[in-house]
Amino acid sequence: MNVIPAKIAGVKKIVMCTPSSHEDINPYVLISADISGVDEIFKVGGAQAIAAMAYGTGTIPKVDKIVGPGNIYVAIAKRLVFGDVGIDMIAGPTEILIIADETGRADYITADLLSQAEHDEMAVPILVTTSEELAEDVERRLSIQGDELSRSVIIEKSLERNGFIFIVKDMDEAIELSNQIGPEHLELAVDDPLKMLDGIENAGAIFLGHYTPEAVGDYMAGPSHVLPTGRNSRFSSPLGVYDFIKRSSLISYTERGLRKIADPLLDIARLEGLDAHARAVMIRKGKE
Repeated sequence: MNVIPAKIAGVKKIVMCTPSSHEDINPYVLISADISGVDEIFKVGGAQAIAAMAYGTGTIPKVDKIVGPGNIYVAIAKRLVFGDVGIDMIAGPTEILIIADETGRADYITADLLSQAEHDEMAVPILVTTSEELAEDVERRLSIQGDELSRSVIIEKSLERNGFIFIVKDMDEAIELSNQIGPEHLELAVDDPLKMLDGIENAGAIFLGHYTPEAVGDYMAGPSHVLPTGRNSRFSSPLGVYDFIKRSSLISYTERGLRKIADPLLDIARLEGLDAHARAVMIRKGKE
């Protein structure tokens, strides 16, 4: 999900750092990297990997941009090296917000909330619904389904700290609340999700309908799943091809064209008190 948009954009060399608690890197990670087209792989993770890629070492080359998610140490390290190297975003704990009407299925919604809660004790699972009956059913199922899962301890802490169920009067209120939160993942578990899209302003990835769980975004759906968190969807977007593309402005004036705009340009330069700017234009007009 990091490499493919970079390849499409034409990035010439891709370096990957991956942590490992074992002697060897997970073979599935290696296979994925090979298929994607990674050029170099280093078995190092955490803040030290960020520092190594930002400044270079005897082994790891200095890169121009660092992208991809990580824990809080990785996020802080990316913030610290920004400016010396480009980054995609500062990503925090994962979030899911599900908007559901009376057609929402409690078993589906519960499973989707738990799928994010199992990531991290700080994960944020939220349900916003117009149905009090659905809200009560989901609340009851959360503890039952959660106890059956291997990461039940993490899930329980996530739900206790950051789990919320909001009952709203209508879909307009649900959309307003969702836009205020600006979730990383937004599921529209409603009868007509396309009808709601015009109202959604802030969300990382939007999953439409009862058969589009967030898990498909993690593993199978096309768009990169590196997404803004912590309300950052108000001003940023998911990782994509455009993150690996730079632009340069091209400016060209003829002599006639420069003379045409010279007077207002000189006025602005003089208002700013920048005489050298004014002279750079005046000298081309043949007078100083």
